[in-house]
Amino acid sequence: MSRAQISILLLVLGASLGVAGYFYYQKLQAEKDVQKDPKPVVPLEKVRRPVPESRFTDVTAAAGIAFTHENGYSGRKLLPETMGGGVAILDYDSDGKPDILFINSCRWPGAEKAPAPTTLKLYRNLGNWKFEDTTAAAGLNVELYGMGVAVGDIDNDGRPDVFVSCVGKPRLFRNRDGKSFEDITSAANVGGTVDLPKVSSKDDFFKHKAPIPFGSSVTFLDYDGDGRLDLFVCHYITWSPATDLAIGSTLEGGQRGFGRPTEFEAAQCTLFRNVDGKKFEDVSEKAGVLVFSQEGTDANARRRPVGKALGVVAADVDNDGWPDLVVANDTVRNFFFHNEAGEGGTRVFKEQGLISGAAYADEGRPRGGMGIDWGEFALGRCAAVIANFANEPVTCLEKNASKMLFTDAATTTGLAGPSRLTLKFGAFFFDYDNDSRLDLLICNGHIEPDIQKIQSSQRHAQPAQLYWNTGDESCYYEPATEKDAGADLFKPMVGRGSAFADFDGDGLVDVLLVANGGPARLLRNDGPKEKNRFVKLDVRGNGTTGNASAIGAVVTIEAGGKTIVRPVTGGRGYLSQSEAVLTVGLGDATKIDKVSVRWPGKADGPQTWTDVPVGKLTVLKQK
Repeated sequence: MSRAQISILLLVLGASLGVAGYFYYQKLQAEKDVQKDPKPVVPLEKVRRPVPESRFTDVTAAAGIAFTHENGYSGRKLLPETMGGGVAILDYDSDGKPDILFINSCRWPGAEKAPAPTTLKLYRNLGNWKFEDTTAAAGLNVELYGMGVAVGDIDNDGRPDVFVSCVGKPRLFRNRDGKSFEDITSAANVGGTVDLPKVSSKDDFFKHKAPIPFGSSVTFLDYDGDGRLDLFVCHYITWSPATDLAIGSTLEGGQRGFGRPTEFEAAQCTLFRNVDGKKFEDVSEKAGVLVFSQEGTDANARRRPVGKALGVVAADVDNDGWPDLVVANDTVRNFFFHNEAGEGGTRVFKEQGLISGAAYADEGRPRGGMGIDWGEFALGRCAAVIANFANEPVTCLEKNASKMLFTDAATTTGLAGPSRLTLKFGAFFFDYDNDSRLDLLICNGHIEPDIQKIQSSQRHAQPAQLYWNTGDESCYYEPATEKDAGADLFKPMVGRGSAFADFDGDGLVDVLLVANGGPARLLRNDGPKEKNRFVKLDVRGNGTTGNASAIGAVVTIEAGGKTIVRPVTGGRGYLSQSEAVLTVGLGDATKIDKVSVRWPGKADGPQTWTDVPVGKLTVLKQK
């Protein structure tokens, strides 16, 4: 070999070592970043807008709610133990009062049994802020490692049914008679074949290597317009206890930390088509919700799943009458599934996150997406808000009015700075003061109990955040303080799922916050001093051309010179579902001019009402 050839070889070798060294350095830096406070972001000074004084009062104990979430904490720091559970608001007995279903987890197979049963928990609303535990009577005293929940009438019989996602086999419960539920998971073909393993000891469980399904948020929607509710199920990662425990320590002093999602293989979401109200068909592949990345350019290169989905919301983003899906992923790009016409009159989804701008926030990299919601935060301006990890602001994906494009509007709406520090999970739009503008609530809590030892700016238990919609386009959202909304709402907790409902029918929406491994909290909205007007709308499909739950219906209210648009939505936020009955703030309007409903599915045109009274509940039935 000539001297020149040797020199070239040495240069190539040196460059290769340099590149390898660079990436190894970057890996060390990424691990090091976990062990120190990130560089603080100094927010720009701005004038604080006065927030109307309201009060949220903790009535949990007085109402008879005594739910404490069990996360199965094993001391080995398995990732599912950090995720918490959701909550659903439903009127299961059709008495007109919203009831509560808490989703619980359990201790791992082989572990010592908990002192008390760790089952789902159903509370029936008795009225007057009193609830009774009807779990056993309703047949829901079922132990599982539950995660998310969705409510919808799958067989159009007028009674809401319940789907629960799990680590392990999910469950579908059919509402039989408004009093009890039956497990129809296997008969309905939505359970799969893999559940938590049966083992003789917890050590055997920790050695289990085969992947166990890791479901997260779920939602019902009628994606094909046949009048029956279909089911979309998020899956977080490809997980097993042995895989989890094989991940190295990430904390100071050699302590094991909870594994980061970047260390795990991704997973796929699942779409089940409702065939006949009794059975579902897995149409994930042919309907286009499987998302892969290919390793290399060769045609035979391995394809890997992309998603690490924790949140989903169905919304008619382009207003064409067909529900689309926005999926919040953790540490990988978000998905936007656009509902399009397929062959032979079918409907399919095309994943357009990258080309539409929905995949990333404004810095062009993935964040730790958790909960998600969709709403019209200003006249004609809709956005998907995504709750992200600590030291990341929320993402506010505003849809362009005329094009299928999204822009992150978190900074311009005033959400970016105040939301950055906390670790955000639950998220929903709601109008807590009935001024007709959508406010925002975020439920927060860290995943690492010892985070304060690592990052002095963080705490395990964190306060919720409430953002009041100012209506001012220069800064739409202003954080509410204890002075503005009362101290009870902001008491720190390890927050996860959250939902809202008008539990007492007074026209003010109340709030439920769920903790990971801790007690839930029910907060009564005692209202602002200056009370605005409202209308309550119970929207019901006919069960033939439109699903009986009316999920996917879009309601437009014209009152006092304003046009207010509210959709009827299934599961959303983080692992949760809020009340289906719409409580719509009207501000100072004394009369409603018109209410229009665009029904989901293939119904002909909108249906209108001109005799809807202010301050009352009106049932809107599809013809």
